[in-house]
Amino acid sequence: MLLDIGLILRGLPWTALVTVAALAIGAVLGFPIMMMRNARFLPTRILGTALISLVRAVPPIVWLFIIFFGVGSGLLSMSPLTAALVGLGAIAATNMAEIYRGGLISIHHGQWEAAQALNLSKRHTFHEVIMPQMFRVALPSVATYAIGLLKDSAIASTIGVPEITYQATRLSKLNFHGLEMFGIAGLLYILLSLPIAWMSRTADLYLRAKVAR
Repeated sequence: MLLDIGLILRGLPWTALVTVAALAIGAVLGFPIMMMRNARFLPTRILGTALISLVRAVPPIVWLFIIFFGVGSGLLSMSPLTAALVGLGAIAATNMAEIYRGGLISIHHGQWEAAQALNLSKRHTFHEVIMPQMFRVALPSVATYAIGLLKDSAIASTIGVPEITYQATRLSKLNFHGLEMFGIAGLLYILLSLPIAWMSRTADLYLRAKVAR
C-alpha cells in the first residue's frame, strides 16, 4: 500500500503544474476578455460575449479532445501537457473574465465620480481606485474557481497527463484495488484544496484590514 501511495504521489507535481499554470493563464487573459465584454464599441462587446459563451458552453473534456486529438494530431503537434494547458487555460480565462466583471460591476459608480472630482485621470482611477476594490471583491470567487480548477485538472488524465487521477487509474488496473487507489487520490485533492482556501481567507482578511485603515 505504501508503494502504491508513493506511485500516486508521482502525479502530484503534474496536478499542481496544470492547476497553477492554467489559473495563471486565465488570470492574465481573463482581464482583456473582460475588457472586451465591457467595451463600449458594440462589435467588440459582442465578440467578447460570444467568446465567453462559446468556451463555457462546451464541456472541458470536449475542449481537451478537440485540442489534443483534433488540432494536436493534425495542424499542430503538441504534448498532452501543452494541450491540457491550452484547453484549461482558455476555459480559465473566460471564467476569470466573468469573475473580474462581477467584481467590477460591484464597484459603486460614485467611486468613479469621486475620482473625477479629485481630477484623477481614467488610468489612475482604474489602477489605483477601482482595481484594488475589484480584486478584493473577486478574491473569494477566484479561490472557489481555483479549487474547481484543481478538480478539473483530473480531466487531463484522459489525454495522458500523468497527474494524480492518471496514476490512480493506472494502479487500479494493475492491482484491482480501485476503491483504495481512488480514495487516496480523493484525499490528495482535499489536502491540496485546503491551502488554497486558507490563503484566500488570509488574503481577504489582510485586504479588509488594509481598506479599514
